[in-house]
Amino acid sequence: MEKKEILELLIDWNFWTKEQFTGTLRNELLTEIERKSKSKEIIIITGARRTGKSTIILQYLKNKIDAGIKKENILIINFEDPRFRNLDLGLLNKIYELYMTEIKTNSGEQYVVLDEVQVVDGWEKFARYLHENRRIHVFVTGSSSKLLSSEYSTVLAGRHMDTEVYPLSFKEYLEFKGISINSNLDMIAKRHTIKKELKEYIRMGGFPKVTLEEEERNKKEILYTYYRDIIIKDVTVRYKIKDIQKLEELAKYYMTNVSAPNSYNRIKNIFGMSLDTVERYSSYIESTYMLFFIKKFSYSLKEQVLNPRKVYALDTGLRNTVAFSFSEDYGRLVENVVFMHLRREYTDIYYWKNETQKEVDFIINENNKVSLAIQVCWDMSNESTRKREVEGLVAAMETYSIKEGFILTDDIEEEIEMDDKKIFVEPIWKWLLT
Repeated sequence: MEKKEILELLIDWNFWTKEQFTGTLRNELLTEIERKSKSKEIIIITGARRTGKSTIILQYLKNKIDAGIKKENILIINFEDPRFRNLDLGLLNKIYELYMTEIKTNSGEQYVVLDEVQVVDGWEKFARYLHENRRIHVFVTGSSSKLLSSEYSTVLAGRHMDTEVYPLSFKEYLEFKGISINSNLDMIAKRHTIKKELKEYIRMGGFPKVTLEEEERNKKEILYTYYRDIIIKDVTVRYKIKDIQKLEELAKYYMTNVSAPNSYNRIKNIFGMSLDTVERYSSYIESTYMLFFIKKFSYSLKEQVLNPRKVYALDTGLRNTVAFSFSEDYGRLVENVVFMHLRREYTDIYYWKNETQKEVDFIINENNKVSLAIQVCWDMSNESTRKREVEGLVAAMETYSIKEGFILTDDIEEEIEMDDKKIFVEPIWKWLLT
């Protein structure tokens, strides 16, 4: 690429000559990135497409500019700009040298953002060079969890801190809708509005642009575009998939069966695919953050591998746009929302089931010790359902010596005491906000 082409492209993405659109603030994420950036390590921000990774970085940089950082000391390179040709390490070095000679001032802290970097082979070497030799604040964003695979981590070992960006949490969703919750009293006073919005959140999800869009048809079209971009750009193109139809069938099957256990052997028989293909395609989809798989909890790794895994979608709106829907799906969607709320804080999330078929939806493992057990039951009005949920939770609490457990439901709030154990029954809308 010629010098003039590169400069024109960079000007469009940077603050040098114009303001950049920074959207609605996501303060909790901004606080997290600000805290991690003080470490002076490379900050890697990953997450699915359109979850707001690039916008968060722009918000962070706008704060820096407002605090006195010179605009010319910030370089943003968006590698998904279609005007880039022959992206490789050589072009990356050329872009940076051009920036240094034509734009960069002679003093002050410097910030470099490598946006959607997964399309550039060797990016990790360049990021390390900037970090070590130039002492620059380096930010990397990408739409693949593979950004931190072993090949990259070897080069970046001990030099990075990571943040995952998801669609809006329910609290963020309310803020985007102009509903602020400043206290418990405030939450109780607005409970009818909150409960109404929760149903919409479950139906259409929490992608930022979708949340701000008012037209129903546009929401659905946007979500379907997101789905197609993930399937085509992040899976088909990246992993050179030839049988796109089988890939889509598998993705839609998983989306339809959220919150349910699935085994590779059963799926291979349904679709007439080899076991290896099912495993590979599932792994590819998971790497885009569109789907998450959790294992049955056991201290035996063999048992974890042999048992079916439960699948959850990144976003219930995305799921509802592409999946086959059934009347009994609502409880599964609520469970999916609870999973994504947990996923923002915990990485070791499992389901649990014992020999007598007693089950718990979520078990949290921290430092090789079970710390939390949660049941999700939207409707506990049926006595047999209530009995099943409580007995399953108590069985897990006894097995792992947990004193407290949770049952999340529609609108019931109570405490159940059993010997030395306590179960908190709590409305999901309140739990999501507290």
